[in-house]
Amino acid sequence: MARFLKYAFYLSLLAAAVALGLFAYSQTRTPVTLERPTRGPAVEAVYATGTVEPVYWSKVAPVGTGRIAAILARDGDPVKKGTVLARLEDQDKSANVMQLAARRDFLRDELVRAQNLQHKGFISKQGLDRAASELKQAEAALAAASKPLADTRLTAPIDGVVLRQDGETGETVLANQTLFWVGQPKPLRIMAEVDEEDIARVHPGQRVLIKADAFSGVVLEGRVAEITPKGDPINKSYRARISLPDDTPLKVGMTTETNIIVREEANALLVPAAAVTGGKLWVAENGHAKRLPVKTGTIGEKKAEILSGLKGDEAVIANPPPDLKEGDAVNHKSER
Repeated sequence: MARFLKYAFYLSLLAAAVALGLFAYSQTRTPVTLERPTRGPAVEAVYATGTVEPVYWSKVAPVGTGRIAAILARDGDPVKKGTVLARLEDQDKSANVMQLAARRDFLRDELVRAQNLQHKGFISKQGLDRAASELKQAEAALAAASKPLADTRLTAPIDGVVLRQDGETGETVLANQTLFWVGQPKPLRIMAEVDEEDIARVHPGQRVLIKADAFSGVVLEGRVAEITPKGDPINKSYRARISLPDDTPLKVGMTTETNIIVREEANALLVPAAAVTGGKLWVAENGHAKRLPVKTGTIGEKKAEILSGLKGDEAVIANPPPDLKEGDAVNHKSER
């Protein structure tokens, strides 16, 4: 009995030693999370910000400083090309035109009288020419004075609606101060500013995913319609015009975030984005960490596309510790 107890004691010591050794061994292994590569869509996009505007629109502003005499069209009013939208005070200009028009009419009558007298031989050809010359000068003066008077009438340059109207009667406005935005409410487009580093990858016809603060969580679509040939050397950007469908909920003047799709892959090989650093990927092989060189495609916030370097069945270290080294023993916490 004593011998049996002695053997049992030794066996318990051995079991404890083995357990202690296994515990110590596990503590030397770096705990990591493993994931298998998956298949799914990968989208590569060029980001840009933009503003919604009509395709057909125009600003209307006075060419000179003046006081508003009347506002004849308001926000949302339909207008035709040539419709008077507002008038500026014109008393002095109108009086001058009336005076010059009266002089022109007088000289026109004088020319008719001179023609009759010259026909009867009472005045010379030089007298007739002088009367004709004076009439031409009066007509020229009247035309010159009529232009400033006409400029006091702000008219619609195109058919459409008043998209926005600023200013009120009695207010003094400056030259080139926009008082009206006139345009057609449909179709709309987005004027987006694309960084010059990305513009070479943007082409007409590409699909565009659009977000706006007014429609939180909603992704809208458009298409690249055209790209301005000349860029902005100060902002280092190019304008891309993005066409919108007629049923878009976006409104004129809204700011948007746009993602121009430059490449799509429906069945890409995907791994956790954090697993890829410096063109290499951490995997677990036979319980040890190993770095594999890979060629990446689209890299998003959560997933990275692998173009080459993986077979697809590796155990990828999803979030490798910063001090992980080649050959370190690893102990996985979970795997899927």
